[in-house]
Amino acid sequence: MQKMEPSQEFIINLAKGAGEILRAGYGKEHSIKFKGPIDMVTEIDRKAEDYIVQRIRGAFPGHSIIAEESGKLDGDKKNRWFIDPVDGTSNYARGLPMFSVSIAYAEDGEMRLACVYDPLRDECFHAERGSGSWLNGKAIHVSTTDELLNAMLVTGFPYDIHKKNNNLDHFANIVREVHTVRRLGSAALDLVYVAAGRLDGYWEIDISSWDIAAGTLIVEEAGGVVTTIHGDSSYMRPPYDIIASNGCLHDKLLPFFEHAP
Repeated sequence: MQKMEPSQEFIINLAKGAGEILRAGYGKEHSIKFKGPIDMVTEIDRKAEDYIVQRIRGAFPGHSIIAEESGKLDGDKKNRWFIDPVDGTSNYARGLPMFSVSIAYAEDGEMRLACVYDPLRDECFHAERGSGSWLNGKAIHVSTTDELLNAMLVTGFPYDIHKKNNNLDHFANIVREVHTVRRLGSAALDLVYVAAGRLDGYWEIDISSWDIAAGTLIVEEAGGVVTTIHGDSSYMRPPYDIIASNGCLHDKLLPFFEHAP
């Protein structure tokens, strides 16, 4: 009997199905709880995640899952899913239209499939290892910006801004040397916008695996480069400090993090 494997079509349909849940709840009053001082979760996060998990469990019952709200769900570690049902929950809860569904599938420790779906704009970014990156059926590629002075970058900050390694020093140093730095509030969108050439680079300190699993593959398949802030290509491991760029700017960004812990 031939082994069933996840397909690009499956992960796209999965993300779009969850996106319908987000779209239906957008702009409405939500039940908000806090996992930390400012780290919030809504009933929509849980509803969308339950939908995704149930679909994966139904199709691939032996696979393991790492999800933002549910944590680690047991299964075969050689086949693992990474799920962020609402990447940008704070934006979503306040009615800011910058959020996404992020889903990735890894086989033997290597990301194989990825999809980031923006339900309000109906923009579906997806990639399969070795097959390029796509936005609504059209191939996408990173930008060709090669000077920091012309670069539009994007970053994010940890929930605990009072911690020592909070990215504020890096931001202050980098923003002086580039055209501008944005803060959108959705790491998955940050990454796919780099993949699509809308932004030239992204960095973030102390992020979670489910935030970056899908977007990093989409960047790489669009011709970009992803490493840790110290230039290590093995970035899918704690503490998940990463730089993703169009490649032209990568070696110019790394020196800003030479003295980072």
